[in-house]
Amino acid sequence: MGLFRRISLNAIVATLATMIAIALAISGGLKAPSIAVSAPPRYSPDVPAKITTPDTTETRIGTLRFKDGAPDPETVKLVYDQLDFGRGVDVFLRGMSATSVYAVCRGLEGVGIKTNQGIGIAENLLDARSLFLTPNTTTVYTLGCIDLKDGPVVLRVPPRVLGPIDDADFRWVTDVGLTGPDKGQGGDYLFVPPGYQGTLPEQGYYLAKPQTNRLIVFYRAFVEKGDIEAAVAGVKAKAAMFPLAQAANPPATGFVNISGVQFNTISANDFSFYEELNAVVQNEPADWVDPDTVGLYASIGIRKGQPFAPDDRLRAILTDSVAVANATARSNLFASRDPRTKLYSDRQWLTPFVGGSYQFLDGAERLLDARSMFFYYATGITPAMSEAKPGTGSAYAGVFRDSAGNYLDGGRTYKVTLPGPIPVKEFWSFTVYDNQTRSLLPTDQKLAGIDSTLPDIQRNPDGGATVWFGPAAPAGHEKNWVQTMPDKGYNVLLRLYGPLEPWFNQTWKPGDLELQQ
Repeated sequence: MGLFRRISLNAIVATLATMIAIALAISGGLKAPSIAVSAPPRYSPDVPAKITTPDTTETRIGTLRFKDGAPDPETVKLVYDQLDFGRGVDVFLRGMSATSVYAVCRGLEGVGIKTNQGIGIAENLLDARSLFLTPNTTTVYTLGCIDLKDGPVVLRVPPRVLGPIDDADFRWVTDVGLTGPDKGQGGDYLFVPPGYQGTLPEQGYYLAKPQTNRLIVFYRAFVEKGDIEAAVAGVKAKAAMFPLAQAANPPATGFVNISGVQFNTISANDFSFYEELNAVVQNEPADWVDPDTVGLYASIGIRKGQPFAPDDRLRAILTDSVAVANATARSNLFASRDPRTKLYSDRQWLTPFVGGSYQFLDGAERLLDARSMFFYYATGITPAMSEAKPGTGSAYAGVFRDSAGNYLDGGRTYKVTLPGPIPVKEFWSFTVYDNQTRSLLPTDQKLAGIDSTLPDIQRNPDGGATVWFGPAAPAGHEKNWVQTMPDKGYNVLLRLYGPLEPWFNQTWKPGDLELQQ
């Protein structure tokens, strides 16, 4: 102990002496002693500055601080808040396809169209009282929902219909009717749950094995010679839906007329969007989407078999996320920065199918903005929509702006001319949609648009037509007028049913909407 005390005392004295010497040197009294600098490690890399982290960095989320690369507590909080915010935005943009299917099925259930046993049919066509994403008002819509959790389900399809069956993520499963395997003759389709191991009939059905439990049925019965009642009767006479287990004695299918019924099928733009998505995840197999997407949803707490219960911090962040995500989806739709969305370099018309792929693919590239544009604006996906050939299918062109590039204003009057001859085998139509809901614009006109099947529509001498949009009918143009509403923004879809070659090679173009007053 004595030796230890003497050594410690000697060390203290030596330290004090050194400090005094340095102080005197600084004051000019003595020359400062040299202080040894440790040599670099023998095994030292040549570290590029670009791989190091500065002690302080100014960013859009705030000042980030580090001590020799280690983040301080405030930096950790900023970073994780930003990560959760960004993932909340990504979840909205990726997941809106799934919540859209969920919202349709929930809306149908709400008006008495039961899953696996009910079919909704627009017996008097659709109007603005029913909220759907960009429907048309010229064909008889038929809708229903299937859930395969309890086993295979049979869908009996009537002749002379057209449409897709899509899964819970709005991925195409099969077409039915004219573009499906029944070729418009009608028939029975059998949908089998993911991973199903039971015995299946060897014949008598068009078999489909989707990746998800929930499916949406969406087909149109075409009106011939204006006879809507006949189109409806054709559906009711043949259409059915029932579990395979009851095929020997199927229960009666319930038909519900959805024309004029006030209900909603559009998914949310607020925090409840995430609750809708969680309901989808809980209903589906664990691998219903790819692992990266499963992981994306799980990153904000949406996991199969677990409650979605964000704490106050995460709930506040996701509330902010969905607001920004909704603004992103709207900007992408109303003001796309992708030049490929423009159908013509000198017109305002755009296409919802960039690249011409119903899977939004350009080679190996998934067109993310094109995908979110479509699912924010529309429902129902099928190769027939993007792979139309002359004389078949349908073509679509949307417009949100007038010829000067300004958004369409419901209080102003515009006109648009379709030069003749209009390249269409069947008929053409204009439909107006509310910018808020992307559903039919509420006006005093039931059709919310105009089409070439109307008997009194006025034609131009070349076989084309000029159509007027505005709050009041221009004198002399009442038969070619589509009503809009003051203080309401809107957009327009042009549909060509059976487009002909001049549409595809662009030797024919629709005019822009030109402001008149």
